[in-house]
Formats: sequence, structure tokens, C-alpha cells
Amino acid sequence: MNIMSMILTVLGLCVFEIISSIDNAVINAEVLGTMSAKAKKWFLLWGLIIAVFAVRGLLPWLIIWGATPGLGPISAFTATFSNDPSVHTAIETASPILLMGGGVFLVFLFFHWLFLESKKFGLRIEKFFVLHSVWFFATVSILLTVIVWYAMKINPMIAFGAVVGSTAFFITHGFKENAEKGEKALLSGSSTMSDLSKILYLEIIDATFSIDGVLGAFAFTLSVPLILLGNGLGAYVLRKLTIGNIDRIKKYVYLKNGAMYSILALGIIMVTDAFGVHIPQWVSPVATFSIIGYFLWKSYKHAKNSI
Repeated sequence: MNIMSMILTVLGLCVFEIISSIDNAVINAEVLGTMSAKAKKWFLLWGLIIAVFAVRGLLPWLIIWGATPGLGPISAFTATFSNDPSVHTAIETASPILLMGGGVFLVFLFFHWLFLESKKFGLRIEKFFVLHSVWFFATVSILLTVIVWYAMKINPMIAFGAVVGSTAFFITHGFKENAEKGEKALLSGSSTMSDLSKILYLEIIDATFSIDGVLGAFAFTLSVPLILLGNGLGAYVLRKLTIGNIDRIKKYVYLKNGAMYSILALGIIMVTDAFGVHIPQWVSPVATFSIIGYFLWKSYKHAKNSI
């Protein structure tokens, strides 16, 4: 991987992390509004350390290490920059399973948003799917069946990866729903939590919401250092926005749409790659920039016309 590819990958990861975590930033901003100035500074400093190193750094490393246990912890972290052929062989062998699991997770995430979540319609077709929301479970079930059927013909472990991806989606979705209920209790004033407890609560929410970004990162690269750098930079920018400019961000009403369509694109890239179709490394960041750029422009026009 040359230096330009690394820069493009890190920038793509950064942008994807920021946009895919907008909902999390809004939750954080609303809860922070009930806290003292000192607590907000603690959230920005120590919360950032936890968010970057404990979640966005540790989780991808554990996933890579778990998929290739023979490498050991050090080789799993430095695999992309290793000159050892056996390391590259192990990563290449495990990557289809990783990509399939992450890809299925992201595709399911997109369809859940498309069918079931409330949204500002960025494209006319989105209203059609909301009106037929009852078809969400049928759609993802049929999709999983088709993916597993074809994956079984290639490698049963790839098919297993697809099942793991769908399982991870429904588990994390349950945690997200519980987190949203907890947020409502905090904002309603019925909670008597201290500022420290609220910070810890926000970190738990952040860990839950960060799963999307961590798994999506594998569409860009399997390099843990690059994921840590790109996602970490994105997390830092998002924290700064949470503290100071979240109201301005809320005016860009189609950013969530851009995030979800980029998630769909990354999910398709990962599943396609898992089936053995070579996808150039520049495709993921370019697709992310293009999709998010379009919905950012659409949001800007909407905000301008609303003045």
C-alpha cells in the first residue's frame, strides 16, 4: 500500500466515522446539555481516549486476531505492514469471512433504516419502503438465505460469516433500542444520575453505536493502525462538533441519508469482495465521498431554502 492509498483510506475512514455517528453525536449533545461545564470537558478528554483506543482501536484488533488466531496479537496488529508471507496468507484466508460478516451487518442496517426508521425523505423511493415496512423481516431473511446458499458453494465458513453478521445486527439493534429508551429517561428529568454516571452511560452508548463504523471500516482496509487513525480522527472531530456546533449539524437534514446509503455501498462492496470479486481499494473511499457529498449538497440547498 503506497502513501497516497493510505491517505485516501484514512480520509475515507474519517468521513465515514463522522457521518455514520451523527445520531450518536445528537444523543451525546442532548445529554451533555444536562451536565456541568467540567463534566463536558471530562467527556471530551477521557471519553475521547475510551472511544478511540478502547473501542475503535481495540475492537478491530480483537476481530482481526479472533479471525486469525494463529498470527498472535502483535502480528494481527501489524499484519498490513509485515513482510512475512505467512502473515499475508493468513489474512487473505480469513478476510472473506470477515468481509461477509461485516457486509451482511451493514446491508441489514441499511434495510432497517430504509423500512422502519423515521427519516427526512432524501429520495422519493424511500417513502414507498416506509409504507411497506412490514416487509423488512421478509427482505433480510430472503437476502440472508440467498447469500448463505451461494456462499456454501464456495466455503461453508464464508456462509457462517454471513450468519454471524446477521446475528450481530439483531443483538446490537436490541442494545441500541435500550440505549434510546435510557436517553429519553435522562432527558425527561426522571433520572437522578450524577454527571460521572452520565459520562459512563454516554460511553456505553458510544460503544454500541460504534459497531457500525468499526465493521464498515473493514470495507476500506484490514489494517488496524489505519482503522485506528482514521476512525480516531473522525471520533475526535465528532466530539468537537458535539460540544460546539451540533445545532448547525442538525440543519443538514439529509446527512443521515448519506450515511445510510454509504453504509449500503460499503456493505455491497464487502459482500462482493467476500465472494471473490476483486474490488480496488480506492472504490470504498471514493464511493463514500461521492454519496455523502451528494447528500451534503442536498442538505445545504434545503437549509438555504429554509432561511
